[in-house]
Amino acid sequence: MHQLTNSVNVNGAFIDDLYARYAADPASVDPSWRMFFQGYQHGLNGSAGDDHVSPAGLNAREREAAVMKLVNAYRDRGHLVANTNPVRPRRFFRSDLSLAHHRLEEADLDRVFDVGKQIRIGPATLRDIIGHLQETYCSTIGTEFRYIPDSGIRMWLHERMESKANRPGYSPEKKREILSKLSESVGFENFLHKKYTGQKRFSLEGCESFVPALFALFEHGAEWGVEEFVIGMAHRGRLNVLANLFGKSYENVFAEFEGSALPESAGAGGEGDVKYHLGYSADVTTECGNNIHLALMFNPSHLEAVDPVALGSVRAKLDSLYGEDTQRIVPVLVHGDAAISGQGVVYEIANFHNLKGYNTGGTIHIVLNNQVGFTANYRETRSSLYCTDIAKVTESPVFHVNADDPEAVVHCVRMAIELRQRFKIDVYIDLLGYRRYGHNEGDEPGFTQPLLYEAINKHPTVLKIYTDQLLSEGVVT
Repeated sequence: MHQLTNSVNVNGAFIDDLYARYAADPASVDPSWRMFFQGYQHGLNGSAGDDHVSPAGLNAREREAAVMKLVNAYRDRGHLVANTNPVRPRRFFRSDLSLAHHRLEEADLDRVFDVGKQIRIGPATLRDIIGHLQETYCSTIGTEFRYIPDSGIRMWLHERMESKANRPGYSPEKKREILSKLSESVGFENFLHKKYTGQKRFSLEGCESFVPALFALFEHGAEWGVEEFVIGMAHRGRLNVLANLFGKSYENVFAEFEGSALPESAGAGGEGDVKYHLGYSADVTTECGNNIHLALMFNPSHLEAVDPVALGSVRAKLDSLYGEDTQRIVPVLVHGDAAISGQGVVYEIANFHNLKGYNTGGTIHIVLNNQVGFTANYRETRSSLYCTDIAKVTESPVFHVNADDPEAVVHCVRMAIELRQRFKIDVYIDLLGYRRYGHNEGDEPGFTQPLLYEAINKHPTVLKIYTDQLLSEGVVT
């Protein structure tokens, strides 16, 4: 047994004794150890790899253990095959979600397993278990959270997502509300595109579901006791947010395009700055009658420089106004996919997460991921798989969500604010969309990204996709 005891970092005598018991009677050891020893023996016999292990010989307990391993594989790695990209095919990853990888076979698909209880569907066939896991972890939401050491957070996420297969099940009224905010977002951008052709506005087109997402964040946050949101964001989508969520008048926004800013902007302290840098504040009453204050920080052209300003504002208000009650005020940082990966200040502010004197009770991070940084391909802007991999530094959960599924986007935002309010942690939402036009409206992206923009030019808008969905459901006529 020297080879075995040298291959694992545990007490050798213990392993030797356990292996002797296994050799005499495999059923006498725990299923997890039994599978370990089986794998060890298989390796000694020169196996071609895990995917080629014969499932023959597994008893009922071993099959239950194998199915549980499959469940955890979906929880760990389902995000790698999730349908989160609206315009690009997924990169290929060698899957460990196959039956053979877990020593299961086709004949097991119609067997009933008690493991179904662990994913909130009760005893179920393996076929139904896999279907539920596919819907929960491989649909338009991909989730990373299993590295979080706090079991309470992990268990909460298991329950929240698996109990309804990660689908919110919204009422017709809620769906029409999402459609309404989406229509406002798309209509605003379409008007500016036609009326002020070629003028810089850094449009939100391709990520328009950001507006119903922020609306849901404010509404649901207020139900969880939030009285104020402080937002730090760059230029992309800023005008849309100001007009459709903060209540800045269309008249004022259009006047800025005409070069004649009205007193509403001039009095805000932003004289001489461009329209997509201006800050704003507003008192808003939510649909449920809660009063909240919204503050959008002024922003320079230097990406992510606003982050410490927004967090500093929240921390100052916690100290001076809110008695350090972090439930009452929430910072929201809106990033670009290239900027969150490339700007060093992001790593500095992430480190505030648990520092006394700096922490804010958790930040909601939303990445407007349009998969290109000015002209650079995403593979030219980061070394990591995801632009949100900084979240792993602070052991924060990440929701990767397809921007063409507004209901999924709203669902992620609602989960994010609940996580923040319950556990006082940072939460990241990777809103995966695209940029319908260039970096600004004077840029022709087809020169530098011809294949991507060939796909984008053929792609329907999110408003068309969601309207067609609600028509088919009979929610709208």
